[in-house]
Amino acid sequence: MALKDTEIRAARPSDKDYKIADGGGLYLLVTKSGSKLWKLKFRISGKEKKLSLGKYPQISLKVARQRRDAAKLQIDTGVDPAQQKQEEKLKAKLGAENSFRAISQEYLDKITQEGRAEATLSKAAWLRGQLVAGIGARPIADITPQELLSVLKNVESRGNRETARRLRSFAGRVFRYAIATGRVSTDPTYSLQGALWT
Repeated sequence: MALKDTEIRAARPSDKDYKIADGGGLYLLVTKSGSKLWKLKFRISGKEKKLSLGKYPQISLKVARQRRDAAKLQIDTGVDPAQQKQEEKLKAKLGAENSFRAISQEYLDKITQEGRAEATLSKAAWLRGQLVAGIGARPIADITPQELLSVLKNVESRGNRETARRLRSFAGRVFRYAIATGRVSTDPTYSLQGALWT
C-alpha cells in the first residue's frame, strides 16, 4: 500500500526502529531517536542490498520515489546504486584532498621546510590566496588552461599585469609539484605562455 504524507508526518518513534513500506522496495525507517530515513531495498546479482535515499522532511515522499525510480533504472542496467554512491563519496573526498587549495598548501609547506626566505614565503602565500579565491575548490586534475586563464585575465583586466604573470608562474610551480607527486599529468600554465600582456 502506497504511503501518504499524512502517515509519514504522523509516524512517531517507538522503543525500537521500525519500517513503513511505500512500494517497489522503498520504505521509511523511523528510528528510536525520531529520525525518518528513506531506504531502498533491492537485489543485484542475487544479493539483497540497501540504499539510503535521504532524510524526511528534507527529502519529500515525491523526491524519494523519484530517487527510487532512478536507482531501479541503474539496477536494470546492472549498476549497483549503493556501490556507485560509495564510489562517488570517495571520489568527492579525494577531489577535496586533491583540490588546488590543498595541493598549493602542500607546496607552500614544502618550500617553508626547505628554508626559503620569509619574503619569498610571504609573497607565495599571497599569490596562493589570489588563486585559491578563483580555483581553490576545484580538483587540481580538472583545472583547464581556459579556467586558469579566466582567473588570470580577471587580475590583468584590473591593470595588474605583473601580478597576473606572477600568478601564472606560481600556479605553474604548484602544477609541477602536483605532477611530481602523481596528482596530475599536465601543467595547464604551459599552454598559457604568451596569453597574457607583456
